[in-house]
Amino acid sequence: MRVEEVLAEKLGEAIKKYRGLRRPSVKDLFARIAYLGPEDFKIEGYKRSRPVVAFNPGAIVEGRKLLLFPRLIFDYFHYISSVGVTELDLEELLNGSLETPLPTKVILWPKELWEFLGCEDPRVVRVNGSFYVLYTGRGYALRGEGYEMRGVQGFAELDRSWRVKRRGYFSIRSGEELFVPRSHKDSAILGFEGEKVGFLTRPEIRGLSVCWGGWADLRKLEIDGDSLKPVLVNEKWEWKVGWSTNALKLSKDEYLVGWHSVLRDDNSYRDGLALVSGEGELMAISDYLLAPKGVIEEYGDRPLVIFGDGLIRYKEYLLWIGGVGDYAIAILGSELDKVLEELRTVRRC
Repeated sequence: MRVEEVLAEKLGEAIKKYRGLRRPSVKDLFARIAYLGPEDFKIEGYKRSRPVVAFNPGAIVEGRKLLLFPRLIFDYFHYISSVGVTELDLEELLNGSLETPLPTKVILWPKELWEFLGCEDPRVVRVNGSFYVLYTGRGYALRGEGYEMRGVQGFAELDRSWRVKRRGYFSIRSGEELFVPRSHKDSAILGFEGEKVGFLTRPEIRGLSVCWGGWADLRKLEIDGDSLKPVLVNEKWEWKVGWSTNALKLSKDEYLVGWHSVLRDDNSYRDGLALVSGEGELMAISDYLLAPKGVIEEYGDRPLVIFGDGLIRYKEYLLWIGGVGDYAIAILGSELDKVLEELRTVRRC
């Protein structure tokens, strides 16, 4: 049986079993700490010094320093994305004294056919002396005499000077077969076992997008198709659901990760949190904890969207850092203990 057929069968069974875990209610616990628009970034080392939009950033914390990795776009002709990096002082951010514009460097931009249309929505993990960046590579695949457009789950390893050491995209392997979905994104790295990692991901299977978990080989950039299983499925009132953020390690075998969904009735985005094991098993889940509100979050290039790529812990706070309206960045915060109280334990047979 082909890989896609096996995954489609798993998905059908999961939808029957796992729907009903969540309710359509919103409990917004996150304070709006700051918004950063394109005018708050000054690009260095590139001819254009200011992006048209800056949104959907990855994030890493080092002491009191926040490394922010915004998705940058400089034109609306082809809407081609790149990934930048800048630094913020967390204490200045939290007390409202942060000064902008922030010196920012472009570190990832399209170089391969599979990312020809953009490098989008980074999630970043620091591993020893390197940074691993998961991002959506939007581009083309050769098909016969022409091209087919697709989005792949991209991967790049960068050193501390932001030089790219390697880049590529993930395939799904089962036996001798390699499968590359036409749309594959929204991934996060969990615990390491050598080059193999627990992996959260979202391949589109037969037009359906849900949250999967399994194992991946970072050396080969292959996901073990036999290990893949649906973890979180869309509810009846949602078009789709996907992972949103990096996985934040809370204990030896507990990782906190953000997820998002798109509602059927108004096409708006909602966000919540999940607790998963190092193997990607769902342990606890919240209802919606974020929804767009007010003109800054509701009105933009893509209305009614709030989408968090970066999840970090600083002192007693959980900071959720994401894009709003596909044009700007929102930095949101809440006490971690209060957020964890909203997660319900999941028990599965």
